[in-house]
Amino acid sequence: MCGILALVSTPWQHCAERALGALHARGPDARTLWRHEDATLGHTRLSVIDLDGGAQPMASDDGRLVLAYNGEIYNFRELRRELETCGHVFRTRSDTEVILRGWLQWGRDLVPRLDGMFAFALWDKDERVLFAARDRLGIKPLFWSAHRGLSLASTLAPFFALEGFPRTLDAEALRDYLAFQTPLAPHSFLKDVRQLPPAHSLTWRAADGAVRVEQYWHIPPAVPERQAATGSQDRLAQLDGLLRDTVAHQLVSDVPLGAFLSGGIDSSLIVHYMAQAGARPLLTFSVRFNEEGYDESPAALAVARRYGAEHHVIEAPAIGADELARALAAQDQPLADPAYIPTFELAQITRRHVTVALSGDGGDELFGGYERFLDTEDRHPDTATRRALRAALRRGLAPGSATRRSLAGRELLFYRRVELGPWPRTRKSLAHYLTAGALAACHPADTLGRWRELAAGFGPHIDTAALMRADLWTYLSENCLVKTDRASMAHGLEVRVPLLGNALMDFALAQPAHSHTRPHTKAMLGALAREKLPMEVWNRPKHGFSVPLLQYFRGPWRDLCEHAVARAGDVAPFLRPDAVAALWRAALAGRGSRRLAYTFIVLLLWLERQRVSLA
Repeated sequence: MCGILALVSTPWQHCAERALGALHARGPDARTLWRHEDATLGHTRLSVIDLDGGAQPMASDDGRLVLAYNGEIYNFRELRRELETCGHVFRTRSDTEVILRGWLQWGRDLVPRLDGMFAFALWDKDERVLFAARDRLGIKPLFWSAHRGLSLASTLAPFFALEGFPRTLDAEALRDYLAFQTPLAPHSFLKDVRQLPPAHSLTWRAADGAVRVEQYWHIPPAVPERQAATGSQDRLAQLDGLLRDTVAHQLVSDVPLGAFLSGGIDSSLIVHYMAQAGARPLLTFSVRFNEEGYDESPAALAVARRYGAEHHVIEAPAIGADELARALAAQDQPLADPAYIPTFELAQITRRHVTVALSGDGGDELFGGYERFLDTEDRHPDTATRRALRAALRRGLAPGSATRRSLAGRELLFYRRVELGPWPRTRKSLAHYLTAGALAACHPADTLGRWRELAAGFGPHIDTAALMRADLWTYLSENCLVKTDRASMAHGLEVRVPLLGNALMDFALAQPAHSHTRPHTKAMLGALAREKLPMEVWNRPKHGFSVPLLQYFRGPWRDLCEHAVARAGDVAPFLRPDAVAALWRAALAGRGSRRLAYTFIVLLLWLERQRVSLA
């Protein structure tokens, strides 16, 4: 895994070395800049495949094209063989060269052929055109800006190293962060920087500065239940084969490799298929919490023993204030999923033993693992009582606390999905925490617009299939995958996510929703687990991977959190500091939303480091 940088026709060429340095942790093995006239491409390398021959940026034989690439292409060997039949002669064993020669052969039609996790930038120095692309689900990040030329990087961090680059906060990113704990693409926390959305490409022309962003893959529509192509046993056998083949493909590596093992179904199945593919030595890594309801270590240990794995455990009570501060300092922009902290610590321990780890990310989103997928629009029909209550609220004749009871259908689903939103006089009101100017700038009526657009885009009603699809480019791409990418790459650890391979993704999305959720959530993966895994894994309630926030707030994190809250008025003048302080006190007392309090603390600590202002 790597970090990439591109600067073309910008006033920041002299900042390239410092900007690339901000990506050092993503690629600690090498740091290289390529320059030609007013174009600079940079690359920090984590050597995984072809350790001697895969150096980047990589140029074509004639020097016209230069590529900086981050990721892994799992079908690169198949693509290489196809290219060789077309006459291409390879100089390296790397997947980087496959992308470069694939572009020469197929142009932009190369991108849909790629099966993997990737973000890359390709500069044509003759045409003076930069092309960039990001994988289907945004496993690998990519940020860009057309402010004074073209600037592009793996994360937001390099933009803070560009001298004089505007540090203006994007109010809409702030809005969605407070609603959803993370900003949603295309927004980033810097107003002049965009995230390239998943499954999109970007073309920038130096001649006129024109930018074209295009979508090369679409989430397929839902499959009606009556159109199920095969029976449940046939589907299970097909899934078994796809998992076996996908995991085997993703074991390709010239460096040591292991797996995150939480003890849940997803990561345990990954370990099963790794063992089946002959991965040796088989190293597994997990976090153990002492608090009841958070500790999955017995199930993880049972799986490790079943497959003879060398199992390593990090004791979560060791995550103190210093560890919290260090983990948050590694974030390029705020992410308020508390699971990021133990993931950061887990990645640190894992990196001491291996360079690559496989993870079970994506199982819940693709295979129906959340109860909320069953909370569909038709479960909340509108009624005369709800209509009357809405009318009373509009006239000020009912308290704001009645808002939830007045909502129906998709509006109620939306209300349940967010922490803060456009509902005045409620506990979920953005207006309670933002100044009047900030509230107007963030357009609260558009809160979580990307999720709402996706959820409503797969039919006349928001059903289970639509809810699952809406999560792919919101919760999965912008929360789960960001968490894993930033936490792992902070330590130079590559994490692969087999459950999000193209073939598995295509299979999961081609099944009717009921095949994933009946007779229970994650039905197909659960059935495989019963066949292949110890009972400790599947015969127990589902656990999320998170931390006991109340215990940490009252214990090792308290001083750091109170410092952040006390500084709210100084570092975030767009917030109402009294409201933030009241929320913190309520959370500490066990009454208020601990998740929302954590969201503000992460934001405040980030703002204290970066000094970004809201225009």
